[in-house]
Amino acid sequence: MLLAVYTPNHGYGIMQFIENETNGRVVLGAGTLYGAINTLVKKKWIAPSGNEFDSKKKEYVITVLGKQKAEEELKRIVEVWKLASTIIKGDRIT
Repeated sequence: MLLAVYTPNHGYGIMQFIENETNGRVVLGAGTLYGAINTLVKKKWIAPSGNEFDSKKKEYVITVLGKQKAEEELKRIVEVWKLASTIIKGDRIT
């Protein structure tokens, strides 16, 4: 979800981004989405963008802390990918 708010985005836009970028593998319901948004706001990983001209479309944007968390997750995923790749290719010494 953090990737969906690197530029300001509203709830429905976040839902569309996730569905599109996962080729339909992940489809969030409204309750799940807004629960996640509330959690990320509480953790200070995202924040309202301040561009709230239309109160029905409250936008959110990633924070500095959120970017740090996204970078940590990317590093973790790369490490898992390297391990899995090594194991699958049979290059791992046990």
